[in-house]
Amino acid sequence: MYFAPALRTRSYAPARGFDRSFERFLSEAFFAPAQGALKVEQSDDAWTLSLDVPGVAREQLTIEVDGAVVRLATVADAPRPFKAAYELPAEIDADATSAKLENGVLTLTLGKKKPVVTSRTIAVQ
Repeated sequence: MYFAPALRTRSYAPARGFDRSFERFLSEAFFAPAQGALKVEQSDDAWTLSLDVPGVAREQLTIEVDGAVVRLATVADAPRPFKAAYELPAEIDADATSAKLENGVLTLTLGKKKPVVTSRTIAVQ
């Protein structure tokens, strides 16, 4: 029996959401760090991510917050290259975010952005 992959044209391309789900599956299945390397906890006002990054100094680590995504990377001259991005279910408050690196474990406390209420009550005259 022969395996022949299905050829798809642009008119028959699956939805982009499916592509992202498949890419995420492949990334997690084959390229993710060992189980237990990332620990996520959630409270009412923040997420706490604990991540193992042995051999990396504070000066060699960059952390960026953009909306609901946090990106971690080492600088070019770091002895151990590392790059990761995590998307959270809601936007991150960059002002309420802190990071601590201790004994090869990076602990990020990512504050949840409070929703802004824009409705007003108008008096009827």
